[in-house]
Amino acid sequence: MPSHGLRETLKKIKPMLEDDVRICWATKGFELSTGELPHQVAEDVLGNERPMAVLSGPTFAKEVAAGLPTAMTIAANDSDFASDLAEEISGENFRAYTADDMIGVEVGAAVKNVLAIGAGLSDGLGFGANARVAMINRGLVEMTRLGLALGAKQDTFMGLACMGDLVLTCTDDLSRNRRTGLALAAGKTIEEAQEEIQQVVEGILAAKAVKEVAEQLGVDMPICLSIYKILYEGLSPRDAVAALMSRALTSE
Repeated sequence: MPSHGLRETLKKIKPMLEDDVRICWATKGFELSTGELPHQVAEDVLGNERPMAVLSGPTFAKEVAAGLPTAMTIAANDSDFASDLAEEISGENFRAYTADDMIGVEVGAAVKNVLAIGAGLSDGLGFGANARVAMINRGLVEMTRLGLALGAKQDTFMGLACMGDLVLTCTDDLSRNRRTGLALAAGKTIEEAQEEIQQVVEGILAAKAVKEVAEQLGVDMPICLSIYKILYEGLSPRDAVAALMSRALTSE
């Protein structure tokens, strides 16, 4: 389910859950009203005693359904639950890796959607492969900064749920967020882009949530902030690129 529907859905199913029921989700994004990650929303509603997990990673549903080789990550607050899930869903063409860093996995899942809109904008405006790769790489730096500020582990951002999902979402047109960026670059409005895609575009709401969380924590995320300004303040993508390229030089 989309991130904006997670809290209400958990409230509805809570009375039906026995004490020993474990729960997992594939929701990606910060909750806009609170800035909370999905596992924090789940803890708010269900408490923190129940085994919980998040499924994330570079997994286009169409390719999974077609039986094409795919790998993803299960991050959980309970190692046995993570292992059980991995065993249940892994098969000949699907492989699940386990992790304990729910914060890092969920931050990656949220921020990559914002950056994918930026990648679509960049490619749609003809800025080329150099610009796309620079945005992906520096976007990963921004994602990592935010994750570490929230308590994530550094190594998580080199994994499938962060770098892996970021590269996939920024480079393939099955990504609805990338297609949104392409549509905006072609001169369409956000509403027209969403109508064309006919699916929830998580990156639009995520851009606002990421901007607010980053500001609260004092985390510098110039690319994500630029994408927010394009979506919500009418900033021209070309002006955004010019501003980013003219920033003071610094070390990596």
